[in-house]
Amino acid sequence: MRVVEVSELGGPEVLRVAARPKPEPAPTEVLVAVHAAGVNPVDWKVRRGGGFLGEPPFVVGWDVAGVVEAVAGGVTWLAPGDEVLGMPWFPRQAGAYGEYVTAPARHFVRKPASLGFAEAAGLPLAGLTAWQALVDTADVQPGQRVLVNGAAGGVGHLAVQIAKARGAHVLGTARAAKHDFLRSLGVDEPIDYTTGDVAAQAGPVDVVFDMIGGAHTATLAPAVREGGTVIPLTGGLTEETAELARARGARATGLLVEPDHAGLAGLVALIESGALRVHVERTFPLAQAAEAHRLGEAGHVSGKLVLTVRD
Repeated sequence: MRVVEVSELGGPEVLRVAARPKPEPAPTEVLVAVHAAGVNPVDWKVRRGGGFLGEPPFVVGWDVAGVVEAVAGGVTWLAPGDEVLGMPWFPRQAGAYGEYVTAPARHFVRKPASLGFAEAAGLPLAGLTAWQALVDTADVQPGQRVLVNGAAGGVGHLAVQIAKARGAHVLGTARAAKHDFLRSLGVDEPIDYTTGDVAAQAGPVDVVFDMIGGAHTATLAPAVREGGTVIPLTGGLTEETAELARARGARATGLLVEPDHAGLAGLVALIESGALRVHVERTFPLAQAAEAHRLGEAGHVSGKLVLTVRD
């Protein structure tokens, strides 16, 4: 089967088409013929630095949308021909940049008929990240004020819609040129982060969800009110942010997304109800994965980038 392999650590040019044996599913696993694979920042971070995948060669990618081709013993609720989406194995190697993946059946859910494969491939990792932050961790309630920093991006645009579906008043940051896009997602108060202090513009909020993380989250923490929650991604939680939150009677916690059958089911329910949509800015054929990485790393993508593996 064809895969796009990281041949050595480095820039997008190290992504190369290679051949690997077609995998066989172990007990409780399914073999999925991949139709589309989402592209996420973790993909190029691992490509550059190896991280939890160690030394090359390896195949990145965790967002999968495709069709079940075979099931192994112990699988009772999926069958060959079922269309599925999922985020298998994260943070272990899943190999979504390839024609086939195997993984536990419960790392997937059935794909809604209304959702194309490209949109389905853009949902799992970003959607589960937002779900686990806002639903499982912050437990967003109706009427709460939620600040999503980086609201036009892959995780951010889904986080906005999840918060709105839970009845929150949502504030979202992006450049002014993207404010119409934010409003189309349901953002109540778009904030231009280039025009001044975001925390001051936002005022008191119950949840700060920051896509940048690291030292940047400390600039947003002063917006959180007592009893609130600060959740940074990407750069993680710093002691400065944790202390700022504690001083305000709030909590701060980092988050690393994990496979989550129940969370995927919750996301699919929102899709089917019309409360959630996946915005795919651009698709690339599998062999052009390097171009997708270049565009993603350049920043300012609205929504998701997706690789199409099969027509």
